[in-house]
Amino acid sequence: MSGILRRLRALDHEIRVVIVGAGAMGRGLFYQCCRTPAIRCVGIADIEIEKAKACAAMMGCESVVVRTAREAREAANHGTVAVCEDGMVLAECEGADVFIESSNCIGPAARFAIGALESRKHLVLMNSEIDLIFGPYLAELAHRNGVVYTSCDGDQHGVLKHLIDGLTLWGFDLVMAGNIKGFLDRTANPTSIVPEADKRNLGYKMCTAYTDGTKLCIEMALLANAFGLATPVPGMHGPRAAHVREVFDLLDVEEIWRRSGPFVDYILGAQPDGGVFAVGRCEHSYQRDMMAYYKMGKGPLYLFYRPYHLCHVEAMECVAEAVLDGRSLLEPAAGFRANVFAYAKRDLQPGEVLDGIGGYTCYGMIDGCGAGGSHPGLPICLAEGVALTRGVRKNEPILLDGVALDPACFEFDLFERSLQASSRAGRA
Repeated sequence: MSGILRRLRALDHEIRVVIVGAGAMGRGLFYQCCRTPAIRCVGIADIEIEKAKACAAMMGCESVVVRTAREAREAANHGTVAVCEDGMVLAECEGADVFIESSNCIGPAARFAIGALESRKHLVLMNSEIDLIFGPYLAELAHRNGVVYTSCDGDQHGVLKHLIDGLTLWGFDLVMAGNIKGFLDRTANPTSIVPEADKRNLGYKMCTAYTDGTKLCIEMALLANAFGLATPVPGMHGPRAAHVREVFDLLDVEEIWRRSGPFVDYILGAQPDGGVFAVGRCEHSYQRDMMAYYKMGKGPLYLFYRPYHLCHVEAMECVAEAVLDGRSLLEPAAGFRANVFAYAKRDLQPGEVLDGIGGYTCYGMIDGCGAGGSHPGLPICLAEGVALTRGVRKNEPILLDGVALDPACFEFDLFERSLQASSRAGRA
């Protein structure tokens, strides 16, 4: 029995969780809360409240619609799941220990996250978009309030964190953190993606963000910002491969590492589909002899991979560790070493309004940042509802100075605070 499972079973009280977002991920997280010893979801919010009600019904839980934090706390105390439309109701509810953000919105989700931290709840982010764009500020706010800020386990960046921790514990130096992307189409949009999205029961914008590579880039930027990793080229290399074991034939890993230091990248279409990998280095002759004996190759570079990531299925460990140990699985300790920037999906004209992640106008590509997170590009996480002041050709970057910015915009103001927090993290 794992240490976490044993400790959960020994608790004389339950860990109370609230979730915002009752889509594909939120539904899975609610299920997992119901299946994990000593963890209970006491509230779930979604702007489509019927989705929140359906989560409770799926697991045979009694639910009640609430409109205030006080009503949510009372429901929790009576063993009933509080459902609501407004995530802030759950963020401010005193009857919860952990707040999980699993929606796909950005501005409202950031407000909920701030509300949860200021109410001294541990914050777990399945929402990788706000994890990336506001992470340095949210992490700093969590530390000030004595609570945990963490990326959620189960997604590729969380699973890679475990893999990297393992090879580091074994005495290897990290050279590369790698993702395995099944399919890539930069031109995908919410209309072209309909058949695949329907097959997988995914929202059209979400499925588009997976297909056009934006989500991949966000995951790898989160890892870069946690470990201080480099991005050798915009968008990474991403060679097509049949199996992850081909990575050394397709990328000059040693040369890239010597030039840039430990870095992030990915391979395309390879087996094991859904897996992740990391490359470690060891020069010592004894260990190299033993690794050869263990059929891991001659070295000094070694490939470690995991053939799956299970999203919500693996999520509860980081919830438990936040409460039991005050431990974060993954946070942007290095500040903005990378971000994901908007590129045009088609020729765009002056005055056009961008429709953000998973839309018709732009996709995201990871790139390294300068001091304090500086970069001329428009972050993809801020690319919704802003108008172009000049045209952009297909596959060209959309620059910050090429869009009309509202200086009073909450999201851009919070991003500025995140840049300041990133600078402080870099000096720490």
